[in-house]
Amino acid sequence: MTSPTAGSGTAWVGRSIRRVEDPALVTGHGRFTADLPAAYWVRFVRSPVAAGRIVRISAPLGANMIVAADLKALKPIRPMLHKFNYVPIGQPILADGVVKFTGEAVAAVFAPSKDEAEDLADQVEVEISATEALIDATVALAEGAVRVHAETSSNVIVEGRIKTPEFDQTWDLAHKLIRVDARSHRQNAMPMEARAGHASYDAATGRVTLTCTTQMPHLTRTAIADIIGFPESKLRVIAPDVGGGFGQKMSLAPEYVLLVWLAFRVRSSVAWTEDRRENLIASFHSRDQHISVEGAFDENAKLIAISAENIANIGAYSCFPTTCGVEPLMSMAELPGPYDVRSYNCVSRGVTTHTCPMAPYRGVSRPTITLVLERLMDQAALAFGIEPTEIRRRNLIDKFPYTGATGLVYDEGTYKETMELAIEKIDLPGFRKRQKAARSKGKFLGIGFSTFSERTGYGSPAFAARGMEITPGWETVHLTVDPSGFVEARIGASPHGQGLRTTLAQIIADEIGIDPEFINVVHSDTDLSPYGWGTFASRSMVISGGASLLAAGKVRAKLIKLATHMLEAAPDDIVLKSGSAHVIGTDRSVTIASLARAAYHETYRFKGEVEPGLTESGTYDPPGTFSNACHVAIVKVDVETGHVEIEKFLVAEDAGLIINPMIADGQVVGGIAQGIGNALLEEIIYDDTGNILTGTLADFLPPTAREIPVIELYHLQTLTGRTLTKAKGLGEGGAIGAPAAVINAVNDALSPFKVSINEMPATPQRIRAALRSSGMMT
Repeated sequence: MTSPTAGSGTAWVGRSIRRVEDPALVTGHGRFTADLPAAYWVRFVRSPVAAGRIVRISAPLGANMIVAADLKALKPIRPMLHKFNYVPIGQPILADGVVKFTGEAVAAVFAPSKDEAEDLADQVEVEISATEALIDATVALAEGAVRVHAETSSNVIVEGRIKTPEFDQTWDLAHKLIRVDARSHRQNAMPMEARAGHASYDAATGRVTLTCTTQMPHLTRTAIADIIGFPESKLRVIAPDVGGGFGQKMSLAPEYVLLVWLAFRVRSSVAWTEDRRENLIASFHSRDQHISVEGAFDENAKLIAISAENIANIGAYSCFPTTCGVEPLMSMAELPGPYDVRSYNCVSRGVTTHTCPMAPYRGVSRPTITLVLERLMDQAALAFGIEPTEIRRRNLIDKFPYTGATGLVYDEGTYKETMELAIEKIDLPGFRKRQKAARSKGKFLGIGFSTFSERTGYGSPAFAARGMEITPGWETVHLTVDPSGFVEARIGASPHGQGLRTTLAQIIADEIGIDPEFINVVHSDTDLSPYGWGTFASRSMVISGGASLLAAGKVRAKLIKLATHMLEAAPDDIVLKSGSAHVIGTDRSVTIASLARAAYHETYRFKGEVEPGLTESGTYDPPGTFSNACHVAIVKVDVETGHVEIEKFLVAEDAGLIINPMIADGQVVGGIAQGIGNALLEEIIYDDTGNILTGTLADFLPPTAREIPVIELYHLQTLTGRTLTKAKGLGEGGAIGAPAAVINAVNDALSPFKVSINEMPATPQRIRAALRSSGMMT
């Protein structure tokens, strides 16, 4: 594999070098927020009910307690959209007068130790007069339903609609109409490290440093400064090692606002570490959606039109900065997926309920829309009497660029090719023979396919299309070669486990002809890194990588200019490789370290033709690119117990140029593990009153090594012209495709019973209920 850069052919890009992030972590030298000492520790007192009026909050005599009345000078968290009938609602830092979900913070106490703070929190008495709680979004839509927010006219606070001009005429041409009603039950991203914050006041400067588990340090600083009302220069935000984020740590946590406010108030250090129960109950949830899709097919099983309705339960408040529009609007925009269908009608709504607020979680809406679309394809294949792979073959996009029904432009991809590769590697004919033989012995095997596209690396134009008041997208990288010849890249992205420090170093190394070990990537510190948007949405390699390449290209040009003076050669005759500048065809060379030293210490040699120092910047704001993949799952279903065992999982994917294959494989495998949890295990369950029944890991079940099979991966590489590095994002793909593949496999296994399971997770209880409803099982 060759490098996409203008380097000399060192070609670090494409190599599976070890991650530079790992030695500190595996030897126990990682730096995590919860490790920091503090003068005071904070515990939050949380509502035990989903809806109600606060009557009284009382603490033991002498306890340090904060309630909403103490925070009157603070603004609420109020994210904003300017489109899609969005209704802005404000979230107070502490519940003010009323509570709107179980787990909402109503007070905070602080004490010199964690144990003392915990004991104090347990002694705080909270009296709440409970009122009717809305838990299900479909109930919240009903006429006469109680309103979660009294100032709104209904519980719908965002609504997107799209209908292509020719939809009705095309719909009337349908040979068959196939409908699927799908349900994605609520999840929690459950990162290994729960949320934590540490705010420390510096008396010498009057500043506070907030160290916290965030994916967006710069925007966290901006938001907290706006809410409390002070200049951003008074606050520094640092995200040290972060033990997983997956979107849950992207949104602003009200707890962090209180910590900063309190640090200013007590002029000392204060800290809070969330326990697992708090994380499961009160940290942002995700993917609670009801989605219905009806497909119109012609006589050749070609999908000619889609009609869809999505109801997204967004919880009690809108998350900052993306707003609650992120799930319903992404669902509307991207539902047609990898299929060639030009006629489209969709209504997608975000609905408030008395449940924990929702936020992006790895894949956002796409695991759900992929599930419903892939179930539609399997149901249609059954109706037409053809293999599920054949109906996909007839409908997948195969000509690029392709403009979809919602106006999205799909760049070069391999939608059919990845599926054909997956069919070949899984040996579909061989499996069908084995499946038939197993059924004759009362064993039920199934195979499921999931073909999908993943929109990645999109910049500010994509976010602006949602009408976001805060419009993320671009990234900036400052690149410096210091006088010793070492390189420092300061980035606005904020990695939290993806291996970004390593892959960016590979890109930079190729461009300026040095080894990655001489490159240090600085990130996640608002005092040290340029303003940026952090890490989310499969964007960091595309956007931060592009900005790194631009900055490195400028440094490269300057190094060559320096070398022309020192080697007395023409720029076209100089090549950078192996840490030196060489004159082609000669033995003359000078090390990059020597060039750097001269750039700082011997500027007179360049006669004013080269500016002192070696620092350059690059900013990149791309239109976006689409990755694609085909996931295949083979499962065995025990019809007596409803247990599902995944026998094999195979992926053929295309994410453009692979910068580091080992890291790319890790991203895909990790996403698949989360997708399997989505498909079979993970569910936040509320009772009718809004109490959460899955508040511990005895009840909320993430996948373990026992549930994850060996995953077989194959890569195609379509070098897109829509990114500077030729790479596409892949961080979310594993989580997007896996659930549909597993659910389709379960349905294939159960096809003799003529049941259809269109919800996730497909738990043993749901499988057994479906079998009983078929009348063929007891």
